[in-house]
Amino acid sequence: MFVQFLAAAGVLAVLTVVPGPDMAVVTKRAVSCGWRDGLRTAAGITTGLLVWGVLTLVGLAAVLAASAVAYTVVKLAGAAYLIVLGVQSLLRSRRGRATGAPAASAAAPAGNAWRTGLVSNVFNPKIAVFYTGLLPTLAPAGLSPHLGMAILVLLHASITAVYLAGYVMLLAKARGFFERPAVRRALDRVTGVVLIGFGVKVAATRP
Repeated sequence: MFVQFLAAAGVLAVLTVVPGPDMAVVTKRAVSCGWRDGLRTAAGITTGLLVWGVLTLVGLAAVLAASAVAYTVVKLAGAAYLIVLGVQSLLRSRRGRATGAPAASAAAPAGNAWRTGLVSNVFNPKIAVFYTGLLPTLAPAGLSPHLGMAILVLLHASITAVYLAGYVMLLAKARGFFERPAVRRALDRVTGVVLIGFGVKVAATRP
């Protein structure tokens, strides 16, 4: 059983480090507002995983994954949210260039960091597909399905929290570089394009 959990942890770790919308959102908040905001965003993302875990255990995530209408609603809501965040980043880069304001004040995103992370994750329907499709195949034999899934959800949330926290602290070490006006504007543009790209990708995905 231990070997099965170890193998599952390896698969979950690989899936966690693959860049996606969550990492783009964390990058934007951590660089713009500092490591505390980055950690709050990571905490919101981790909470979103736990929400999906609970929905999976009660069967609602399976309904979402199987329902084309429900999947489309959540998918489009999540896509719209990511695109809005991307447009905001692009607009900040233009305002910073036009006003010449200090980078730290010109590019600080509005809104609660924890809520930003939570919403970006909860409105990602691919998590529902992942939790109802792949995760059950990783559950160790010998445990009840619910217990195995609960352990895997907690394991995934823990791996995500540790990875994103470490990533945020690495960004904090280099914040002096990112606070340069030219670098900040370039980062806002890149982040904006990436977020819009992820939004379009989410909107185009199928269950």
